[in-house]
Amino acid sequence: MKTAGVIGLGDMGSGLAKNLIKNGFETSGFDLSNTRMSAFAEMGGKAKDSAGEVGAHADCVFVMVMNGDQAREVILGEDGLVTNMGKGGTVILSATIKPAEARAIGRDMEGSGINLIDTPVSGGFPGAQNGTLTMMAAGAPDVLDRNAEAMQAVSGTIHRVGANPGDGQTVKACLQSLIGSIFSATFEAAALAAKAGVSGQALLDVFSSSSAGCGVVNTALENIIDRKFVATGSHIATMHKDLTISLALASELGVPMQTASSAMQVFHAGKTKYPDGDNWICTRVIEEIVGAELHR
Repeated sequence: MKTAGVIGLGDMGSGLAKNLIKNGFETSGFDLSNTRMSAFAEMGGKAKDSAGEVGAHADCVFVMVMNGDQAREVILGEDGLVTNMGKGGTVILSATIKPAEARAIGRDMEGSGINLIDTPVSGGFPGAQNGTLTMMAAGAPDVLDRNAEAMQAVSGTIHRVGANPGDGQTVKACLQSLIGSIFSATFEAAALAAKAGVSGQALLDVFSSSSAGCGVVNTALENIIDRKFVATGSHIATMHKDLTISLALASELGVPMQTASSAMQVFHAGKTKYPDGDNWICTRVIEEIVGAELHR
């Protein structure tokens, strides 16, 4: 039977696991949360006691953790994937981390007999749960070919963006600089409309049918006008982290990023005022300044 694993069973990882199981993979998983582990077992997954145990029972393992330190620990730690997977196995790094961190993990895996695919994803909670994520995959062509079935089980679109660790993360950093900027502009436009007395539905109708309409804008605006600022599957901490990565890469390379830097300040404000909210909660901070709210 085809075997796969998932480390990190939150909003994103649980979607990976669900779709691997749906597509016929015997799927092992590990998460520090007992609640998530129970939910994983209920969907048909095989809960394991550590990352290493997952690796011992899987030909490929998706790593969907929050940051580079966590990724390094589950991949290269004492009871990590590299020391427990069978030779020829593949670590599929689907978390978003710094390109330099992915490169370092790749270097430290050399000679281990374990392959690495660096493939952060886009599509958020809906994409993960529906198996329609976009993957930015970097790895050796033969390794990508061998793991195509597992990747296709969780993704609607797979772009091969390079051959080296860090290539996928670099493309993701560029993407997030754009998405973060579009988000912040949408939040500001929503607050402007609220202060001017425009209805949220009118704004959505125009935006969604104009050249500015896209999934990022439409989703943000719908959540804003329906006042859905928490538990929508797009926690503000994730975009805040991603923009931090984008701007760090820009600093490393000496690239001016005025728009993304401004977006970062919007997310700073939102995360500071409402640390448990989702991306769209940044709008509330601006609304509180102007004294108006946008409703449908």
